[in-house]
Amino acid sequence: MKLQDIRCRLVAIAVAAVVVVALGVGTTGVALLGAQQAAAQSQGAVPGNVRGNLSNSDMWKSINKDGIRGNVSIPDKKAGQLVQRDGDAWLAFKNGPLTTYGYYGLAAIIGVLVLFYLLRGRIWIDHGPDPQGRTIERFNALERFAHWLTAVSFIVLAVSGLNILYGKHFLPAIIGKGAFGTLTYFGKIAHDFIAFPFMLGIVLMFVLWVRHNIPNTGDIKWLAIGGGLLSKGVHPAAPRFNAGQKIIFWLVVLGGGSLSISGLALLMPFEIQPWAGTFALINKLGFALPTTLTPLQETQISVIWHSAMALVMIVVIIAHIYIGSIGMEGAFDAVGSGKVDLNWAKEHHSLWVAEVEAREKGMPAE
Repeated sequence: MKLQDIRCRLVAIAVAAVVVVALGVGTTGVALLGAQQAAAQSQGAVPGNVRGNLSNSDMWKSINKDGIRGNVSIPDKKAGQLVQRDGDAWLAFKNGPLTTYGYYGLAAIIGVLVLFYLLRGRIWIDHGPDPQGRTIERFNALERFAHWLTAVSFIVLAVSGLNILYGKHFLPAIIGKGAFGTLTYFGKIAHDFIAFPFMLGIVLMFVLWVRHNIPNTGDIKWLAIGGGLLSKGVHPAAPRFNAGQKIIFWLVVLGGGSLSISGLALLMPFEIQPWAGTFALINKLGFALPTTLTPLQETQISVIWHSAMALVMIVVIIAHIYIGSIGMEGAFDAVGSGKVDLNWAKEHHSLWVAEVEAREKGMPAE
């Protein structure tokens, strides 16, 4: 190859290299220029403001504090709540302290009653049943109907409710998941519908017995000595309803009433919202409860209150059932036949017996 040809080829290669380098520099320059222009326009934010300048930690802190709520054009405005962080605290309390302390309460009352029976035994009629078999009517047919309507419906509600709260922890292992699912399904249906007879029973009991359950100073004396339940032969004077029965009455009426309201709020969620107004009334006593609640928060509070109050009532009613059955001789007759032994009535409700006897003789009670 001639020297002149070699020189020509080297020149061509050099020119080509210069063109490539020039194109690369030009392209890089255009890219850098475009990036600078984009940065100037967006202040460093991602185009479209998908995440912007907000860091992940700032974003999640905001969500944890306020949740995410948007605007919707449909009538159901609560659909605009995309994230509601109160749910975490609600679930933690429901599955944590509420369930745990409810279990402790149920176990404690059963343990106390077993211990009481072992130490005190059954409470017998100290003077024995009336030798002539005389009785006195304690509750008429309507009163017994109100009692049993409330009692039976409460038992069904209690069992089905406890199954919802605790059953999932042990029943599937005993009866199988399929049977547990069926049991829970029908239990939930029963819970929803039997709630209405329970409400009717509460109303009837209130109307029939409220005048007999007004507290008085005699109740303090009765409570001071435990109603004579702790010591044999001790029988404090009591009217038709003693202090212990008055406590049961008001617990059933007030507690059952609040159970009914919260239960209706759960049957018709987002329609019945009782808590904001209730908190506003309570705040007049010096509290600082929230009065601006979303429909979902109202429902969450109803679940917690319904469960907690139900557990309290179940614990107390277990003690009531014990005293009214195996715990005290003659007590069951009051809601069974409606007539109780005269000696039993004199020992446990002497003031009431005096009123009945005076009324039958046409004389004012002392």
